[in-house]
Parts: sequence; C-alpha cells; structure tokens
Amino acid sequence: MRCDLSGRVAFVTGAAGGIGRAIVDRLAANGAAIVVADVDGEGAARVAAGLPDAIAVEVDIRNEAAVAAAVEQTTRAYGRLDILVNNAGVNTLAHRVGIDQFPVEEWHRIVGVDLDGLFLMSRAALQPMIAGGRGGRIVNIASVVGLAAMRLQSPFVAAKAGIIHLTRSMALELAPHGILTNAIAPGSIMTEVTRKLFYGEEGSFHARTEAFMRHIPLGRPGAPEEIAEAVLFLAAPEASYVNGQVLAVDGGWTAGFMM
Repeated sequence: MRCDLSGRVAFVTGAAGGIGRAIVDRLAANGAAIVVADVDGEGAARVAAGLPDAIAVEVDIRNEAAVAAAVEQTTRAYGRLDILVNNAGVNTLAHRVGIDQFPVEEWHRIVGVDLDGLFLMSRAALQPMIAGGRGGRIVNIASVVGLAAMRLQSPFVAAKAGIIHLTRSMALELAPHGILTNAIAPGSIMTEVTRKLFYGEEGSFHARTEAFMRHIPLGRPGAPEEIAEAVLFLAAPEASYVNGQVLAVDGGWTAGFMM
C-alpha cells in the first residue's frame, strides 16, 4: 500500500526492533517524519539513523515524567504530533503458569508496560494533537489474546483485552477532535520472542508448534511487515471513516475453529 504521509509526524513506541521497526520503516517510506521511541535508547538511535527524517527518543513508558519529556522533545523537533502508534509491549518467557502461581511482581511489570504505559503515552501525546487542531491517528497494538483468551499468561491477556476496550473508549472521546483511534490484534508473528518460544529448534514450546499452526487457517506465522501494512492503512488519510475498530491480523486465527 502507498499513501501520502508527508508533513505528518509519527511517534512509535517499542520501535527499536521487531514489529516496531517494521512499522517505522513503512511509515517513513510513505513520507512521515518518525520519532523512534524505545526503552533501548541505543537501539532507537540505530533505527533512526537509517531513516530519512527521524529522531530517537529513549523512554520508559511506565514513567510519567519520561513520557512527558519524550513528547516535549518531539514537539521541539517537529512542532507537531499527528500519529501515535502504541506498539511497546512485553510478555513473559519464564512464567507460563496458572494465575494461582503467577508472580505478583511479574503481573505488575507486564500490565505496567502493556496497559498503563499505553495510557500514559496516549494521555501525553494527545495534548499536542488536540492543541494543534488538525486531528490525528492513534493505533494501539493489542493481540488476538485480547479477543480470545489463552491459558498461562493472565497479565498479558488482561492487558491486551484492556487495550481493546480502551481503544473503543478513546474513539468515542476523541472523534470530536478529529482524532481516530483504532487497534490491531496481531496473531502469532515471527519476532525474536516468538522464535524463542515456538519456531526455533530450541524453543520453549517447539514441540507444540505443529499443533499451533493447525489452528491458524493460513498455516504459518505472520511477518512484522504484515502488521506494519495494517498500521499504515489505519494511519492513511484514506482511512478517514475508520474509528474504534479492532483489526485482527492473524491469518484467520480468531475466525473460528479449524476442525
């Protein structure tokens, strides 16, 4: 897909690698100036250096003051903020256990990034968006587990389900300002984390990969670039009547049961 994002500034969290890196590449290729935001400042700087018009921002989105500083850095550099992609998120590799055994500190870590951080980031970014009076786009990266729960990852499931309803609430509140809010629910995407879990020979759940793939009608994991294309669609001027929606990019995972 091609669209014209020239003159627009996109702030993407979790942009130093994986899905976030694919998103910034796609938005930049369509003319947007990019704020590459990540808790990994060095990684963000490397990504920004490879883009035609970008700055790197190191930010822990759980920290309200750091988030405010990141938005201020953006407006100092570009004078505006048009697109926010809330992509940053974490899960756990070590603690795939039932809720009765799930460590409380790990719950707080995951929900703190995946849901609280998204709230803080949106709250701060909306100030220049609304003040600018030009509208804007917010794209929240949720997950298929926010639509259909899975076992043994309760905080991740809860946070992603929260993102979906928060997206809808934001869509209702922000539409009068010309700001459209939507979410993407990725299925199994081939990132470094999923490679460790499923797709590498030494993956923690490698033995279950074949059965897992049978549940996905397309029979394969997705690529980060396929999520980036969905983000581009929702950020494009042409998607001007899409608001409060959740787009599952999952190879058909949530369509029903493969029997």
